[in-house]
Amino acid sequence: MRNSYYAPSGGHPGQDQLLTDRAVFTEAYAVIPKGTMRDIVTSYLPFWEATRLWILSRPMSGFAETFSQYIVEVAPGGGSDRPETESAAEAVLFVVEGGVTLTLDGTAHDLAPGGYAYLPPGHAWTLRNTGNAPARFHWIRKAYQPVEGLDAPDPIIADEHDIAPTPMPGTDGKWATTRFVDPADMRHDMHVTIVTFQPGAVIPFAETHVMEHGLYVLEGKAVYRLNQDWVEVEAGDYMWLRAFCPQACYAGGPGRFRYLLYKDVNRHAPLTPR
Repeated sequence: MRNSYYAPSGGHPGQDQLLTDRAVFTEAYAVIPKGTMRDIVTSYLPFWEATRLWILSRPMSGFAETFSQYIVEVAPGGGSDRPETESAAEAVLFVVEGGVTLTLDGTAHDLAPGGYAYLPPGHAWTLRNTGNAPARFHWIRKAYQPVEGLDAPDPIIADEHDIAPTPMPGTDGKWATTRFVDPADMRHDMHVTIVTFQPGAVIPFAETHVMEHGLYVLEGKAVYRLNQDWVEVEAGDYMWLRAFCPQACYAGGPGRFRYLLYKDVNRHAPLTPR
């Protein structure tokens, strides 16, 4: 079965629309509904052609600390021969609509919806939309934290459809995670996975732990517990959770609830400012 991935297309609401929406911004979490991803809030980057993006999170006081996350929209013929301007940046790309050609260290890879790429720092890459329709993909960036005695990770090119989800123990497969990276590989300091809940499945306790999270809802809807609040989320919404923010959820159905998840992993808590 081919999976479904929600992607924004921009546009602008009419003057007859109400202002009421589900957007929430707090010190512990944020909810950015899909309805806020309009033309007026797009951004542009140097050295990218025929490209715009929605910046979902960025390192700043009172918000994300470890990463930035974009939804990038590339028109046919667009892209970049110099996509990344920070030498320490690692990245994950995940395609949700259309297709792109990623050239990594001189080798071209065609990525369709469900396509995934992990790009370590120091590797040359370019990206082009060689098709006839707009391409949309997530671009998650982090400053890599090297550890003496560990080599840097290798690049990874994968497709979600080729990976069997790993069920959470004791859930009869109702809650499962698609992993692109071996969790035991200490070279990696971030994981980007896809979490799938069948209708009615739950996170049955308030997870409270050190990992910072970015969650983009790919499919379905749910009621999510963030800190002390219950919020409704659906395909196209984005959530940011700071470290130790309690979280739980109930998948509302009638279909699956799935999200693209970022979290920082496998490193000591720093005791001095970076």
